[in-house]
Amino acid sequence: MAGKRTIITLTEKDKVWLENYSKVYRISVAEAIRKGISCLRNEKGKTTYQLLIQKTKGIWEKGDGLEYQKRLRSEWS
Repeated sequence: MAGKRTIITLTEKDKVWLENYSKVYRISVAEAIRKGISCLRNEKGKTTYQLLIQKTKGIWEKGDGLEYQKRLRSEWS
């Protein structure tokens, strides 16, 4: 796939962060930017709520969540 060159302006803080990230993961700065864009594109159309649900799905380990919720709320009466 042929790409297009693009010039971007970053704050010094973001530039340093990006360079450090690239060193840690042993990728070029350009590749780090491409990965970031890919992440954004994959999330396109998803709401913050949908992303939160996706990221937290399956972490509840205390049985039936609805029953747990009903039990807690019954204490309010």
